[in-house]
Amino acid sequence: MIDLTDVLVVGVTARALFNLEKENEIFEREGVRRYREYQDANQDVPLEVGTAFYLVKSLLNLNNIANKPVVEVVVMSRNSPETGIRILKSIEKHGLDITRLAFTGGEPMSPYIDAFGVDLFLSKDENSVQAVIDSQSNCAAALIYEPPVGFNADDNKVKIAFDADAVLFSEEAELLYKKNGIEFFHRYEDEHKDVPLPEGPFAKLLMKLSKIQSCLPVAVEESPLRLAIVSARSAPAHMRVINTLKKWGVYVNEVYFLGGMPKDKVLKAFGAQIFFDDQECHLQSSSRVVPSGRVPYSSDSPMNNL
Repeated sequence: MIDLTDVLVVGVTARALFNLEKENEIFEREGVRRYREYQDANQDVPLEVGTAFYLVKSLLNLNNIANKPVVEVVVMSRNSPETGIRILKSIEKHGLDITRLAFTGGEPMSPYIDAFGVDLFLSKDENSVQAVIDSQSNCAAALIYEPPVGFNADDNKVKIAFDADAVLFSEEAELLYKKNGIEFFHRYEDEHKDVPLPEGPFAKLLMKLSKIQSCLPVAVEESPLRLAIVSARSAPAHMRVINTLKKWGVYVNEVYFLGGMPKDKVLKAFGAQIFFDDQECHLQSSSRVVPSGRVPYSSDSPMNNL
């Protein structure tokens, strides 16, 4: 039996990995029969890269650097095995070392998250992402946006950026701010700066990524896996974030507290291969410059009512 305890398992849908928007439109407008015919006729035409492609490619390269498996990628699709042939050939054509696949033949994918031990699920289907979040598994899940025009990762480093509240940390601080205003929020966070923030939906993912950093044969400061926090927080609320990371024993390469400034320029300078945020207002601009994913709230979250 394969032990995945210290291995990051990424479940990525075919539409997040490759550009399948034309094919999906055929499926939605003309039905499964026309879709099957189109995929069969084009099975030798490689699919173009999608939003998550460069992230997946760079993550898989960490296995070569570590000289052991530290990342496993599972391509998950609601295609049938027959209509998935083009996906399989595209994986091979693009040189991706992916051996695990799940073709569910139209059935939901969320029941297979635990079966494959997935830590991070990336999809362009909002219902699929919401189902994973509401399943209360330990899997981080994000709704992937359209890729930015002309984006191309310019090095072999993995660069992942996270928002802070309601992503790495719980919704607690975000709720305080929304309900009581910025002055109360700053005062509360300053008074509680030595109290670790509760874990959010992406906390376990960050911890596993930090463990992988420590497995690589280079100092964390020079690691090919670079982690960043890009937060709207500002002083004095920044100290609680830093102290929480120390309590968690997590190393983050870069942290930016922007005090409400737009995040897109910082993310572009960092060169993020993916940025995770919970708020549409930040993602509208960030998704134009770097691959981005929204972290939806659970269906019973009070954040949905604010």
